[in-house]
Parts: sequence; C-alpha cells; structure tokens
Amino acid sequence: MDSVVAVIPARYESTRLPGKPLADLNGKPMIQRVYESTARASGVDRVLVATDDERIREAVRRFGGEVVMTSPKHRSGTDRIAEAVRQVEGQVIVNVQGDLPLLDPTMVEEAVAPLRDDDGLPMSTLQTPIRDEEELRNPNVVKVVSDRDNFALYFSRSPIPFCRDGVRGPILAQRHIGLYVYQRDFLLAFARLAPTPLEEVERLEQLRALEWGFRIKMIEVPEASIEVDTAQDLKRARALLAG
Repeated sequence: MDSVVAVIPARYESTRLPGKPLADLNGKPMIQRVYESTARASGVDRVLVATDDERIREAVRRFGGEVVMTSPKHRSGTDRIAEAVRQVEGQVIVNVQGDLPLLDPTMVEEAVAPLRDDDGLPMSTLQTPIRDEEELRNPNVVKVVSDRDNFALYFSRSPIPFCRDGVRGPILAQRHIGLYVYQRDFLLAFARLAPTPLEEVERLEQLRALEWGFRIKMIEVPEASIEVDTAQDLKRARALLAG
C-alpha cells in the first residue's frame, strides 16, 4: 500500500473561470502545473487527478499523469476525492486544490507530517498569518482561530474574533489555506456524514468535521500560494511563472 496519496479534484465548470484546469500557463495546462508541484513533495508516493470530465482526463494523460474518473454528481471536491480513494490504496490522503499552480511542495510535506507521526489525528490543514485589516474583512479569505495546541476552534468568512471594545489589537485569526490531509478511514467516513448547519451557512465544508466533533490540526506556513479563481489571477500566475 502506498503510504501517502495526493488527489487533485478537478472539474471543468467554474463560475468565474470556465475550463480553469485546462487554462494555459506558459505552455502547460494549469492541472499539469499543480500535478508536477505536488509530485515534487517529499514523501508523497502517488499523485492522481479525480475528474468527471473527458477533456481533463485526456489532458492529464497527455502529460503522463494518472487520472481517475468520478461521478459528475458530487457536491464537493471532498466527495470526489472519497470516490477516487475507494479505487486506490493509501493510508494518508492529501486533498490538493486544482487551482494552486504555484504550490510550494514543502506545504504538502508540512501538512502531511502530523498524520504520518500520529495515526490518531483524523485530519490537518494549513494556515498563515493575516497581514492586514483588509485581508481580515475580505469574505473570500477564510479565517480560522485555534486553541493552544493548534487545533481549529472555528472557521469563518467573517472577521473573527469579534472585538467587543471596538479597539482591535493584534489580529488573532489566521488565513486558512485549503489544502487538507486525511487519514483514509476518516475521509471515507467524513464523506458519508450529513452536511451541518454551520457548514451550509458559511459554505465551508471543514465546519462539518468540527460540528461532528472531529479535531483539525492546523499547521502554520509562512505564506499562502496564489489561487487562480479569476482571469486576473491567471494573468498574475503567468507573470510569476515567467519570472
């Protein structure tokens, strides 16, 4: 059995950037950039793409990657990954978002380490310091607050915690980075759990784990990787790759 398997969920449709996985990034489709960055992570035994789209499957095959076809009915990337994982073997599963073409492989390594060291930890994810008030108030930036042992207490699109006296001191929340690592058995069980009220109102799937009573280990990294959600993000990624 492969010890660590990284799965990249990829769908063609995107509200803000249709065909995003196949967007050209300086001669390579974005899904290839994500795949190659993930494959460079030390300790990752296998990388595969999980998709329901034939165009993405063919693109992955052309660059020599591994791909698994999944149902088009999944509500989330986690559900898609869970279906793919049922077709492969692996003890620790990494969920790498398909819109991270400049992913630093060490981020994968750092997120995986706690679960390799302790098989009692169900899942981990990443966080990085919030730099300013604008970032804190941006609803597209997911915030997380943690306990003294760096386990998540809550995730929100709102600025947290609320400053009751109106004078904000140090920013206590961190920016959540949507790269997840799961123990295989937990992932399969998690995908079967019913969605929860906080998850649905915030539109944050990781809240389902907290609401069902599971702990999420938070790993701090120096900075976030650029996420490509819009045409402007794509332009910026191309410029960064060009050096």
